[in-house]
Amino acid sequence: MTTDQPQVPVPKEALDWLRAKGVKPGFDHRDVFQEEHATIFTVAKAMKLDILEAIRAAVDEMVLDGQDFNTFRRELQPLLVKQGWWGKADMLDPLTGQTREVQLGSPRRLRVIYDTNLRTANAAGQWDRIQRTKKTQPFLLYQLGPSRHHRAEHLGWAGILLPADDPFWQTHFPPNGWGCKCWVRQVSRREAERLQVSGKYITEAPTGKLLEFINQRTGQVLQVPEGIEPGWAYNPGAVPRLKQAEQLLEEKEKTSTVLAKPKRPQKSRRRDDQE
Repeated sequence: MTTDQPQVPVPKEALDWLRAKGVKPGFDHRDVFQEEHATIFTVAKAMKLDILEAIRAAVDEMVLDGQDFNTFRRELQPLLVKQGWWGKADMLDPLTGQTREVQLGSPRRLRVIYDTNLRTANAAGQWDRIQRTKKTQPFLLYQLGPSRHHRAEHLGWAGILLPADDPFWQTHFPPNGWGCKCWVRQVSRREAERLQVSGKYITEAPTGKLLEFINQRTGQVLQVPEGIEPGWAYNPGAVPRLKQAEQLLEEKEKTSTVLAKPKRPQKSRRRDDQE
């Protein structure tokens, strides 16, 4: 993907996913981590809400209009410069209490913001469509993107053909790292059977190693599949669905508890005409 080619506007589901997020300022990219990004919009070092909201609004417009990177940068950069969020500056880390020089806005950071939000929103929107259409297209095929250089593990995942409900997709649904352009294609059962017969596709989830990662900002200990960068081992579209299901289950349990409580017998009241 080049920076001067217009993007095709992403599906409505992707925009809905972005707009459903809350906002949370963070000093470090690890302050909001992994699946938390599915429900929280944040940008490292954007500690003021007005700056964070300005970036969010630009991302929203970018996704809605299908802007290319040059348009996104041309519209957002002057606003950030005007608000003083550009270049390098001294900033207090609220976790450590130390002040150090940090990078605020820059062309490179805008590129990361653009790519990350566009790819995760597309992934979430695609997952939503997969859930609605998996009765007729129940399989997913892992495919490489247009990158010149691919991670070794991602090369090994190319051609994996598994049911959409396979647990593999909860951690390996792309993107699987910074700048990852891998993607999945949804296929019908008939096509899946034809591909399986060819013998060129992988029909069992790989059993790769899990690497321990400790988030030094939060103390959280994670087991990350080898080949996925820490912070990316989650399915952007599946997290909101899972949280929604957990909330519904919690509400049902509360309702069941209330219904299960024995009702206290009410004292009979004498009617006026019986007095």
